[in-house]
Amino acid sequence: MLKVVKFGGSSLADSSQFAKVKEIVKYDKAREVVVVSAPGKRQSDDNKITDLLYLIHAHIKYGVSFDTVLSMITDRFTEIQKECGLKTDIASVISDTFSKVDRNTSVDFIVSRGECFSAMLMAEYLGYEFVDAADWLCFDYDGKVNAEASEAKLRELKGIYGRIVTPGFYGTFPSGEVHVFPRGGSDITGALAAAYLGADVYENWTDVSGILMVDPRIVRNPKTIARVTYDELRELSYMGASVLHEDTVFPVRRADIPVNIRNTNDPDDPGTIIREHFDDELAEENERFITGIAGKRNFSIINIYKSRIGEAKIGLLRQVLEVFDRYGIPVEQIPSGVDSFSVVFPSENIKTRKHDLMHELEALEDIDSCELTEGISLIAIVGRQMAYRSGISGKIFRALGDNKVNIRTIEQGADEINIMIGVYNEDFDRAVRVLYESFAR
Repeated sequence: MLKVVKFGGSSLADSSQFAKVKEIVKYDKAREVVVVSAPGKRQSDDNKITDLLYLIHAHIKYGVSFDTVLSMITDRFTEIQKECGLKTDIASVISDTFSKVDRNTSVDFIVSRGECFSAMLMAEYLGYEFVDAADWLCFDYDGKVNAEASEAKLRELKGIYGRIVTPGFYGTFPSGEVHVFPRGGSDITGALAAAYLGADVYENWTDVSGILMVDPRIVRNPKTIARVTYDELRELSYMGASVLHEDTVFPVRRADIPVNIRNTNDPDDPGTIIREHFDDELAEENERFITGIAGKRNFSIINIYKSRIGEAKIGLLRQVLEVFDRYGIPVEQIPSGVDSFSVVFPSENIKTRKHDLMHELEALEDIDSCELTEGISLIAIVGRQMAYRSGISGKIFRALGDNKVNIRTIEQGADEINIMIGVYNEDFDRAVRVLYESFAR
C-alpha cells in the first residue's frame, strides 16, 4: 500500500508540530511520500511564513531593506532546526538564497521558498530524501500543469529514492522559472502526487478532525462527517462550508483515490473520507440521512407577478434574466409559482443600483408587478441518503415551523442530495441550530 500525505502550515508551525508529523509518518510505513507547506501561525497573533515572504517581495519592489523580515523567517526555521536536532544549516541556506534576489526576482520564486526550506528540514528529520518540486512538477507556459511530464519525473524520482519529502505550492515552467499555484496550492500538489503515483490513499493533515457537519461558530462542538461524496462536498463548499476546494481534490477524484482529512493534533481520530461513491452505508448514515448543513447570508429576492401568465412565462423569464445579465448580477435560484416566479441573488450586487434595476424590471410590459425583499439567508441541507427517504422536506419544514422560523424560498436539486431553503437573516443561526439538533445529531 502507498499513501501520499500532505501536511498544512498549522501542522508545521514549530518544532513540536514537526515532532507530531514525524510520529504520524513513522507510525505507518505506507506513508512514503510527504508533501509539506510552509510553517503557519504558532498562535493567532503570529505570522505565516508565506505572508512574510510576500512582504519581502514588497520591500524589494519599493527599494526598502527587508533584513528585519528575513531575520524573522530565519529565526523561525533555525528554531525548528535546532530544537529538532537537525544538521542542515538552514540559516546559511536562507542567507545564500536571499543574497541573490533583486527586483528582477519573481514573486513566485520568493514566496515558494517557505515550502522549500520546510521540506529540506522535514526530509532530514524523517530520514527521507528531499525532492524539490522544481524537479518534477512541470507547468506549460499557459500556467497549466503538464501532467504527462510531471508524472514521468515524479515516478522516476520515487523509484530512485523510495521515501521522499517534496514541497507543495510550486513547480517550474519549461524555462526553469518557478511558478506557484494559487493560495492553498500545496493541497493541489499533494493530490497531483497521489494521482501520479497511483496512491491507495491521499491523506490531508490539518488542524481539524475532518469536515464538520455544520459551522462551529453557530453550533458548539458539531460532529465530524465520517464519509462524504464529492457531489456532497461540492454542495457544501458552494454554500460556504470550510472544506477542501473541489479544484484541490480533482486529480484524486479523477483517479478514484480516497481522500482522508485528518488532524495532526489528534492523529487517532479517523477524520473524514471523501470518495466518488460508497458501496455501503453505515448504520449512522442511514439513521441520520443528513451529511452536512451550510449556508450564506445576505441575499435578495425579486418576486415577479403576471396574472394568467401561462406559456408566456418562458418569454418573460428570458426578459428578466437578460436584465440581470446586463447588470452582471449572478442568479442563485429561480423559484416558480402559477402566476409568478422569483429571482434570488446576492444583495451585494445591487448596493448602488437597486432603484435602477427595479425601474427597468417594472418597465417590462409583460409584468403586472414586482417587489424586492432583502435580508435573506440561504441554507443547504445536504445528504445522499435523502433521495431514498420519503417525507424529508415535510420533516424539515415542520421542525423549522415548530421553532417559528419563516421559510421564504424552497428549492431541491435534481440529484436530490440538496434541499435549499431561504430564511430571514435574523433567523439564520437559529434555523441552522434547529436543523442540526433535529436531524444531524
